[in-house]
Formats: sequence, structure tokens, C-alpha cells
Amino acid sequence: MRISQRAQRVEPFYVMELAKAASDMAANARPGDRPMIKLNIGEPDFTAPPLVQAAAERAIRDGRSQYTDATGLPALREAISGWYASRFGLAIDPARIVVTAGASAALQLACLALIDSGDEVLMPDPSYPCNRQFVQAAEGRAVLIPSGPEDRFQLSADHVAQAWGPATRGVLLASPSNPTGTSIARDELERIARWVRERGGITLVDEIYLGLSYDDAYGHSALGLPDGLGDEVISINSFSKYFNMTGWRLGWLVLPPALVPVVERLAQNLFICASTIAQHAALACFAPDSLTEYERRRAEFKARRDFFIPELDRLGLGVPVMPDGAFYAWTDVRGLCERWGIPLQGADGAPGGSWTLAFELMRRCQIAATPGRDFGLAEPQHWLRFSTANSMEQLREAVTRLEAAL
Repeated sequence: MRISQRAQRVEPFYVMELAKAASDMAANARPGDRPMIKLNIGEPDFTAPPLVQAAAERAIRDGRSQYTDATGLPALREAISGWYASRFGLAIDPARIVVTAGASAALQLACLALIDSGDEVLMPDPSYPCNRQFVQAAEGRAVLIPSGPEDRFQLSADHVAQAWGPATRGVLLASPSNPTGTSIARDELERIARWVRERGGITLVDEIYLGLSYDDAYGHSALGLPDGLGDEVISINSFSKYFNMTGWRLGWLVLPPALVPVVERLAQNLFICASTIAQHAALACFAPDSLTEYERRRAEFKARRDFFIPELDRLGLGVPVMPDGAFYAWTDVRGLCERWGIPLQGADGAPGGSWTLAFELMRRCQIAATPGRDFGLAEPQHWLRFSTANSMEQLREAVTRLEAAL
């Protein structure tokens, strides 16, 4: 069977490959072995709160499961608009909001609407691997720009200016970012968006972790940029992270008005609509009791960050930039690799460093973490991502195991 060149260009999602290895190791554990602590997947340990679950049950019971408009339930678009107003002080017209089958569908729709064959899109290295695959699926090319601790692992306006070329279509940013949990400073984001606008390009911003911001200096949406810049940004968001609805597969786009009918046409053909049951359930996310619970959970995620990252630093697993959002620790593991005799480069070009270390951590400590291989090309073997989306009890046990192994 002939496989398309497009499919062959898509690399494995190594996060999931390692997750399978962790599950296999846990399944083959002997009686009395310690259970695997999974700090590899970026999934909240909280599930949808009671009002959301009740709303889903009610929608099923009442038979509200038929197709919705491709842009989503009008009431849900209104509710999302209201959240922007109450949380960020932004007046977002509900007509600019398109509800999607997760942030993944949102990114696919945006890329198909805006990227042609040969277009280049600038992205930071490291960044979430699936984002560059969406660009490639639209026949574009993701251009990864090394972005280190001095840049908060984010693109700067200088980066964009230096990398911009004849084929550049725009930028795809993430703030807060996966895998680093860092955000772009507001003034830097404004400079990037201004540069892009002056060249007729597009600014896409993945904001799926925006609700999980812990620092007022960074907890802002690109939709609020001045001088009309925010009206031109394409913002991608999701109910998965802050709203704890990962498997419900529900997200949204905020688009410039002229782009809404284009994306709607694509959504009609590719998806018809997002899950109707999930949309009815998501309406309850914005009830006062639900929002109170989400803020309690956000405080818990912050407490986990405040505990775990100083402990990693104490153990010599340095986190050079404290994440201001999300639930990740982007850890420099060169020192530990040297201590355990793990070469940073494997034999014959095979991955070494953090890739090998991830398997050693599963073997020695029964801790699963994600190596940097997924997230870019700029020395990924130096970096390992821990997820702090797990419980405080599990994080404390992970620290105990790490300290014993060290």
C-alpha cells in the first residue's frame, strides 16, 4: 500500500510512545513493586466538576444530541465571550468565536485556512510538537528558532526579524508554553504582532494554558493587544486544561471577523460540528460554583509548582526559568546524565541524554517523565519535562524516590 508523503512527514509523538513504555513497564511489575508515578502526560488529575457532569447527563436524558451549527452553540459562544470579559476585561464579540473539536481541530482549521504550500511559519524551539505537524499537514513548513532561558524559551521580536524571509507567512506562538510553562511578556508579544502586521503576516497564539497563569505580569491574552493588534490575532483555546475536560474534545478559536466564514466552511466539511453533548456540558463551566472550583484547582496547581520545582533545583535537576503558567517543569538534566554515565549522544546517532535518562528513571525510580526529543531540535537531549498535573502526594513521593536514587 502506498502511503502519502504527507503522512510520512509526520513524526511519531514521542510523548505517547514513552507513555506506552511506562504502561507496559507498570503492567509487567511484580507483586510488591512500587507503582509507576506518571509525570509524563500533561493531563490534569482533576476531572470535570459536578455541574459540568450533571449538565452532560441532562443533555443526554433530554435528547439534546443533534448536530449544532458548525460554529457551535450560540449560548456557548456567548458564555465564552462572557468569560473573556470577566476574567480578562476583554470585549470579544461572540460572532468571532468558533467552537471546535478540541484545540487540535482549532489549529488544523486555522492552518488550512491560512497556510499554502511552501509557506513558512516561525515557532520557538522548544515547542509543542503537534503544532508544527499541523503546519506541515497544511503543506507549510515549521521553522524552529532556538529559544533559550535568556528568552524564557519564547520567540522575541528580534528572533522574528532575523528569521523572516520571502516565504514567511507568520508566527505560531504558545503562551503559556508546553513544555516550559513560560509566557511571552506583553510588550514583547506586542512587538512581535506589530512586526508581523507590517509585513502582512499572521499571528497565531496557542492560549490553551492561559487560564492556568499564576503571575499577573503574564496572565494576559493576545486578544487584548493595543492598536487593533488583538483584533487581528488568531487565538486557540481549549476546555481541556483549565476547565479539566481533556477527553471531551472541545476547544475554540477567536478569529478576525473576515476569517469566520472561511473557517466555518472548512468546519462544515471536515467536522460538521464539535460534540453536542460536550458543548451543552461546557455551558456549566461558566456557572459561579464551577468557576469558584476552577480557581481553587488553579491555586492547587500553583502550590504543586511551588513545591516541586525548588525540590528539583535542590536535587541538581535545574529549572532555569520558573514557569508562570501551565503545569510543567522544563529541566536541564546534563548534570544527572553525567552522574549516571549517560552520554548526551547515543551511538551511531541514536538519541541519548534525556531519552535514555527517561527510561533509567522508569527503571530506577518508577517515575515516568518526557524527554526533550519531542519538543524541538535545539539540543533536546539536554532537557526533560516533568508534569506537575499529578497530586501533591505523588509529587512528594517522586521527590523521595529521586533523592534516594541520587
